[in-house]
Amino acid sequence: MDLLRHLRHFVVVAHELHFGRAADRLGMAQPPLSQSIQRLERELAVELFDRSRRQVRLTTAGGLLLAEAEELLAGEGRLRNLMVQVRAGELGVLRAGVPPETPAVTLRALLDQLTSRAPGLDVELHELTTAEQVRMLGERSLDVGLVHHPIDADGLRFGAPVDVPLGVLLPRASPLARGREVPLAALADLDLVAAPRATAPGWHDHLLAVCRRHGWRPARVRPARNPEFLFGLVLAGGGVAVEPATLARREPRIAWRPIADASLTKRTSAAWPQRSAHPAAAMVGQLAAEVLAAAEPAPPAPRMSSSLPAARPWPVLFDTTG
Repeated sequence: MDLLRHLRHFVVVAHELHFGRAADRLGMAQPPLSQSIQRLERELAVELFDRSRRQVRLTTAGGLLLAEAEELLAGEGRLRNLMVQVRAGELGVLRAGVPPETPAVTLRALLDQLTSRAPGLDVELHELTTAEQVRMLGERSLDVGLVHHPIDADGLRFGAPVDVPLGVLLPRASPLARGREVPLAALADLDLVAAPRATAPGWHDHLLAVCRRHGWRPARVRPARNPEFLFGLVLAGGGVAVEPATLARREPRIAWRPIADASLTKRTSAAWPQRSAHPAAAMVGQLAAEVLAAAEPAPPAPRMSSSLPAARPWPVLFDTTG
């Protein structure tokens, strides 16, 4: 028996106290409505309406049932609305991963957008490398993440990608910083400072392949997991990094120059499991693409200065000309 359907019929008849008008409100014929009420009465083993007179009246049982039925139907409405919000990804817990190098302003913008779009969603944020996110997405211990491509993994869906142009990070005092662009071949004697391969194997291999194809085969790849350590290695001399322009803005002693002979970009997108995905995953993918695209302004123009020291061999680890 569909108890809720019969209770809805009962509530309308109880308010109208007229089977004909109640049938009109419900958009049904009167005989099926009368049968529905009779079945409810048999199910509950009580009479709900006094039909002994011309005017339909509620019995004592009917009056008591009306308040309970209205509360029950209101609860059903709330429950259905709650489930609609859950299906839309507006409620519940979302376990999300972001790369460790994500700027604070970008992270704040993404969280603000999520709060605005789904204020009831509890976002559980984790700082994870691409490799860690791919593994956890496969294990279903993460719902969505921001990953760097290329990625060799099955069972994942990806949001709209954002391509960020990369350039060379080098000490501002370096002679190479005087030019408007830096050919990769000009870095032939220098090491590459980059995130360890284990953090994003696909991206790491792609970066090295592009460098080698354009005449730069780094003697060493110095691993740096966080920006501050990366800056320290670059400023120490002997190594450069290939990163977005926004990273250079964190350190005034670091210069960013576009690559002259290669178009190198880092592609980032949201990723989530292909099957049984979190309802909010696709929404996060869309918001992430919008936030990442807005967070990457035009690269800064090279800052030329007549106060730069005269050209000298580089890299310089220590200045012994004093």
